[in-house]
Amino acid sequence: MRLICCLLLVATLSSAERINHAGRILGPLPVVTAPVLFNSATADAVVGAMQIMPTDSAWNEDISTRPVAANSDAMIANISEDVRTGLGGHNYTNRQRLVVFKEMNYVLVPDGQPRVDIDFINYPAESDDLKPAGPGNTPPHIGTWPIPDIMPVETWPSEQPGLSNQDWQRDLNGDGGDRHSIIIMPGQGTEWDTWQALLTTGTPAWQASNGAKFPLTTNVPRPAGWTSGDAAGLPLFPALVRYDEVQRGVIEHALRIVVKRSRRAYVYPASHQAGSTTDVNMPAMGQRLRLKASFPIPASWSAAERAIAVALKKYGALVADNGSFFSISICPDDRWPSTAFAHLATQAGSDVCAISNFDVVDATPEFGGPRSPNPPAVAAGPDQTVARTAGAQLAATATGNGLTTRWSLYPTPTPPGTTTFANPLALSTTVSFSAVGRYTLLLTASNGLHTPTHDALVITVTELLGDVDGNHTVNATDLTLLRQDFGKRSPDLATPGADCNGDGRVDAQDLDLVTQAIGN
Repeated sequence: MRLICCLLLVATLSSAERINHAGRILGPLPVVTAPVLFNSATADAVVGAMQIMPTDSAWNEDISTRPVAANSDAMIANISEDVRTGLGGHNYTNRQRLVVFKEMNYVLVPDGQPRVDIDFINYPAESDDLKPAGPGNTPPHIGTWPIPDIMPVETWPSEQPGLSNQDWQRDLNGDGGDRHSIIIMPGQGTEWDTWQALLTTGTPAWQASNGAKFPLTTNVPRPAGWTSGDAAGLPLFPALVRYDEVQRGVIEHALRIVVKRSRRAYVYPASHQAGSTTDVNMPAMGQRLRLKASFPIPASWSAAERAIAVALKKYGALVADNGSFFSISICPDDRWPSTAFAHLATQAGSDVCAISNFDVVDATPEFGGPRSPNPPAVAAGPDQTVARTAGAQLAATATGNGLTTRWSLYPTPTPPGTTTFANPLALSTTVSFSAVGRYTLLLTASNGLHTPTHDALVITVTELLGDVDGNHTVNATDLTLLRQDFGKRSPDLATPGADCNGDGRVDAQDLDLVTQAIGN
């Protein structure tokens, strides 16, 4: 049975729109006040409002036009042959394709989550947040981590039927496995990952092979040569296929991918190798793979499978670990439909995606590509309230070299109408509207090198400015109605039209609009 946790959603106010690297408006970030499990609508609301890693992160980099590596064919052939070959000469031809495994889960915690001790038993020297050396902790191997009682361990619940969260924390049946765990503190933008996490009856109660802490707000990799929950030294959370993003229909980041063998090397953003060969035609940890643009996504694929394919074409996947399958990780969410990944399952029999459909691409260095100096910036201008017949004058600003700018109507489920830009490529232009309502306009600037940057403004379109009661005239009655709602917010208004500028509250700005309209 799913453990239900509490979350208080408190709007974090911001003076400007929060827009992610993909041009999606994030909205206010809910404040987590109690631990909450990943497989819930409340967790969806939080992670859906997060900018997970910087906009120019390797995880968020559009690599759809990156050049194919010179030895891509040889490397892909080796990856495919490796998973085919088994012990004793067994032939696993059914493994020469992409599969998904329901693996990593996570828990969200508040900024003030109490710390508990955890014993890192195998790689303490490459673990974070360790307690100072002292009796029973020399050399240091005990960490102090924000672990809640409900922290889930890899594969629970969908792959552990009949086991409670607490039973699986303790590995009641002795199944073993990788047993990764992930803790996310959205308020601080921090991630904690472990490998082989286990709740014991000892002191400390929690133990793991190692533990890595990642800031989700910087691109700084782990110290050179250090591992993490993944063999490559990479964070786990940014790579996961989550329920909330599949519900939106778009995965906005690179995925983690597992290969059977890797070479003794790592490339940015990885920090650790786990190789068994020096063959340059074997992938390194952190190697970037991309699904070929020519791969025809089968019509039979589910929406979730299509979203994965599109993400692999745009963002690709980073080699993160070694294993027996060519696999990517999705959350073991018990809300997935049973057929969501039917064509990417290990037992799939048709419309599969062969490893040969992938290329290895030349990755950008730590301080190259989107992380190059002097990224562009844009400012769309202040929000406006205009009459429908007049339209709006846009006057944006942008800085950067070689920029292409474009205005667009931000997509919403039920837009009030259509927009027509006089010149959508110009910073200063006019826009007309087909109907009254609130329109969000998105301005995007790109230069082919850096991550495109975005800003937005809201334009409230009315038939007649200051017409509170909607009778197509502005007079003393409108002023009276507005004063009755003065100081209130939109959900509580007796006359919705009193919010003349559509900013969600009735205040002095609305009063000015009505008085000016009466004066004219």
